[in-house]
Order: sequence, then structure tokens, then C-alpha cells
Amino acid sequence: MDLVRHTGGCHCGAVKFEVQSSPDLYVFHCNCSICTKKQNHHFIVPKSNFTLLQGSDKLTTYTFNTHIAKHIFCKNCGVQSFYTPRSNPDGYGIAPHCLDPGTVRSITVEKFEGEDWEESMMTHKTIRDMSKPVQDTNSTEMKESK
Repeated sequence: MDLVRHTGGCHCGAVKFEVQSSPDLYVFHCNCSICTKKQNHHFIVPKSNFTLLQGSDKLTTYTFNTHIAKHIFCKNCGVQSFYTPRSNPDGYGIAPHCLDPGTVRSITVEKFEGEDWEESMMTHKTIRDMSKPVQDTNSTEMKESK
């Protein structure tokens, strides 16, 4: 898979990050209670593909229910540009609308039945693997470390 370097952040600019991901994003539109309230659309990446560039002191976290998901947002402007999803606690959910323009080629959206979270997770074929590292076919370092 070809990976590109996306950059992004919150509305006020206090939080900035970069993420290595495909230019063709596979985005989940979840209808669980919190995703519905904040219109959380996100794509999932491994933690190793995410770097917080600035603003760790400007972040705060909200959790509820199982406390596995970490809903991280900017203390200044309230924007959640990324978070730790319950489905993939070993990765990050990135808000595509918080990416800087110029690196996204396409977006495919899949509805995820978060209202029936447990059942949806049991039947979904690929969501758990989305936070597992994948090899970048453009990266010499990754190719050499086979």
C-alpha cells in the first residue's frame, strides 16, 4: 500500500499532527451515542503511523462506559481531530475533515452500526486489522526490514 504523509490539527491551531496513511481514505460513519452527537467520521491507523507534532498540553480526554475509547480534544477550541477508538485501542481514529488539504485522493465511507457495537464488531471482517501496521510500498526502510 502506498502511504502519504497527511498533516492536520484542530480549529485553533494549538494541536497539530501528522499521519502516514493511504491517500485513499476508508472512513467510518458510526451511529453510536457519542459519534452521533459529535458527528465523528474517522479512518483508523496504527499508533506507529501517528505523530503528535504540537499541543499535548492543550489536549484533554473524555471517556465513558468501558473507558477503552479515549475521546481526545483540544481544550481551546473543542475539536477532536483524532482519538483512540474502542474498536482499535492500538491505533487512532483520525477525522478526515481535520486534515490539511492536498494529500487526500478519495474518501470511501462505510456506515458502522455503533448502536449495536458488540454485534457489529463480531461481524465486521476488517475493522480490527485497520490499526495493525502495513508496509508502505514507497518506503525503502520498510522494504529493507523484511
